[in-house]
Amino acid sequence: MSKKSIKSDLKRLDKMADEDIDYSEIPEFDSDFLRSVDMKISPGKKPVALRLDTDVLDWMKAQGKGYQSRINAILRAYYEAHRNDRHHP
Repeated sequence: MSKKSIKSDLKRLDKMADEDIDYSEIPEFDSDFLRSVDMKISPGKKPVALRLDTDVLDWMKAQGKGYQSRINAILRAYYEAHRNDRHHP
């Protein structure tokens, strides 16, 4: 979808009255839904300078937008797998 068509859709939606919006395909947001959600609260993020091999960084960037979050997810998975090892603080 082009930026032009998105902008025109947004303008059209902005003019639409709330009662004209079709909610029939949106699932109910109830307590059952909230119980089924696996919420993970991040302890916060801190910007860092990190040196990565060029080929690794190029490959991560080639995966598309969000590559930094994917790098963080990979590091978090490693951390979760090893944080209780006796040889790691």
